Amino acid sequence: MDLDAFSWLLTDDGQRLLARATEMSLSAESDGKDSDLAVQTALRKDEAAERVAAAMTQVDLRRKAAAKFGDLAPRMYFTPDGLEQATRLAVAHHRAARLRAFDAASVIDLGCGIGGDLIASSRAGLTAAGVDNDPERVAVAQANLDALGLPGAVTVADATGVDHSPFDVAYADPARRGAKGRVFSAEGWTPPWSWVETLFARDACVKVAPGIPHDLVPDKVEAEWVSDRGEVKEAALWSGSLASTHRRATVIGERGLATLTSEDDPGAEVGPVADFLYEPDGAVIRAGLVTAVAAGVQGHLVDEHIAYVASSASFETPFARGYQLLEELPYREKQLKAALRERGIGKLTIKKRGVQVVPEQLRKRLALSGSEEATIVLTRVAGEGTCLLVRPF
Repeated sequence: MDLDAFSWLLTDDGQRLLARATEMSLSAESDGKDSDLAVQTALRKDEAAERVAAAMTQVDLRRKAAAKFGDLAPRMYFTPDGLEQATRLAVAHHRAARLRAFDAASVIDLGCGIGGDLIASSRAGLTAAGVDNDPERVAVAQANLDALGLPGAVTVADATGVDHSPFDVAYADPARRGAKGRVFSAEGWTPPWSWVETLFARDACVKVAPGIPHDLVPDKVEAEWVSDRGEVKEAALWSGSLASTHRRATVIGERGLATLTSEDDPGAEVGPVADFLYEPDGAVIRAGLVTAVAAGVQGHLVDEHIAYVASSASFETPFARGYQLLEELPYREKQLKAALRERGIGKLTIKKRGVQVVPEQLRKRLALSGSEEATIVLTRVAGEGTCLLVRPF
């Protein structure tokens, strides 16, 4: 991003160009046209190419940002990598609410990016400050606070050299992408894991990838996995007085937020399939709390290595998707194809876990043409491949 062009975009003239670019793009979209090239060509008759490019970049990124930031996105500013790494607003609000619940009054964001977490903290009433070593991201973060009328301070600095002791909480979101793409080694993050670990000596929260190995989480640090509307978005590590359990799964959905902890997990036995099957949320699976779901629905695991729960009772739970078991079908493909055709099934949803099946390829080979719809679950039960015909509820 051209920082000079972005700075100009924040002026009165720049805001008029951005509003015009937005209006023209929306109009072209409503007409079913490929908008960008035509809009840019029209705008360049009156403005310099770099300024038009800056405006069109924001129009495009705001459109993409709606999934993360909802109705705030049209008023915000982004960079491509900053948007990719930014926390979904619902998840950031949850994190800020946790800080307030622990009576924190101030937080410093050590690597604030485009300011997504700063926005949530400020909206929650926390005194929020952010640092980042990228001047472009700092400019965007400050522009976002200003655009939303929120207090907060942002400055260019290396997070590893900042004195964070005056703040109640230190928050960090290490960058997990480099010039060559995603970085899988924690020591290759920016800042590296060796520095991140120093934060755990105080009240801190660190956002990490949901695939973080459990053995990388230090003792006395709480690991929380968060899903938003069925998608596992991240994990967060909480230390000091902010840690209240060992492992936690938090599920954000249409009906609100629910949380499950290792204290809710008495363990569960392994048993046969039953009248109802439950598919735990991804955050629950990542947190290793599948047996807590089993206990909650008075059920058991169908296999000690598979995240499916069976129960003779029907429950509504925010921590799992429920299915009624209709019947067990043949697992072998030829016999399964015959059974599905016999039932007139043409549209098939395939759920699978713990078996080497590619649903799209299997569906193509089955070549079904009936008028009925169905859902099957391909999994292992007591180590054996099993196919279950189910109905979601």
